[in-house]
Amino acid sequence: MVTLPNTGIAAELNPDYALNAYNYDLPPTQIAQNPAVPRDHSRLLHISPDRQLQHHQFYDLPQFLRAGDLLLLNNTKVIPARMFGTKQSGVAVEILLMEPMGANRWLSLVKPGKRLPIGSTIVFNENVTATVEGIDPATRARELQFHLPDHTDLLSVIDQLGQVPFPPYVTASDVLSEQYQTIYAKVPGAIAAPTAGLHFTDQLFAQLEAMGVQRDFITLHVGLGTFRPVETENITEHIMHSEWLSVSAEVIEKIRTTKANGGRVIAVGSTVVRAIESAKMQPFEGKTNLMIYPGYQWQVLDGIITNFHLPKSTLLMMMAAFLGENGREFLLSTYDVAINGGYRFYSFGDAMLMWRGN
Repeated sequence: MVTLPNTGIAAELNPDYALNAYNYDLPPTQIAQNPAVPRDHSRLLHISPDRQLQHHQFYDLPQFLRAGDLLLLNNTKVIPARMFGTKQSGVAVEILLMEPMGANRWLSLVKPGKRLPIGSTIVFNENVTATVEGIDPATRARELQFHLPDHTDLLSVIDQLGQVPFPPYVTASDVLSEQYQTIYAKVPGAIAAPTAGLHFTDQLFAQLEAMGVQRDFITLHVGLGTFRPVETENITEHIMHSEWLSVSAEVIEKIRTTKANGGRVIAVGSTVVRAIESAKMQPFEGKTNLMIYPGYQWQVLDGIITNFHLPKSTLLMMMAAFLGENGREFLLSTYDVAINGGYRFYSFGDAMLMWRGN
């Protein structure tokens, strides 16, 4: 388990640690309901190392990278984690699978939660049921034990019965399930896409490869930790929900070699940031509840490609930390520029490329 120690700095003494200091107003019309087509035709807001803002398209990314740089991407694959069933009484039930807990056992959010105490049974079809065997005190999620026919794999059942869970702010979309996967998605397990990677195309990768830009992959299964709201006024008191990740020895060696040769390491998305910073330059497989906020001492990364994040979110705090001194103020002013410039926000929205501050 990896965690970030409390700084001991009270929120009232430093606005960077106050939850309300990460708020901003976004017109609902700028919440993207559909992705750009082609993927790399989204916009890209580039923040230069000296904090100059430049407006581009995502297919302009090669302008800002050079031979020897290393892109790190998250190859997790979104599973159809939203499932529908009924109680034995016939009452409709909706569940969202969050994370596996063992053989055919998943921690899951359920609706209606109050009607599903321990011992309740959810019926999906004549062959598949699940029993509530526990309740997580932190999230009120249910521990569901699935009951399947012999020689049946749960992931195949989920593929048959489930739906890809789009974010709740995507309310008027024509998106196809495959558009909510990166083109390099490989390892099933996420309940949400690592959305910064949605902008990449095979053609863009080919162009970067021809330039000598390297790429490699970590796995972090996006779960509740990425999206759970901060409920403490002092953000240093927020406890992240753990997410599973894997960083291989080969990736660590590639990072070391890149650094030694003067190349830059760029994370594609906040999940890669959490994975690499949690691993601390060692191979790592397990869970992390690392939360990054201003004052964090960065270990590895030189750049981040990221989408625009929700107000008061841990992801917004992470990006403020990455920008260094006065990072929160500068990030919020940059968001104002993006809003006034008509950028599209959140999962299907536009992207930013930023470089680490001092």
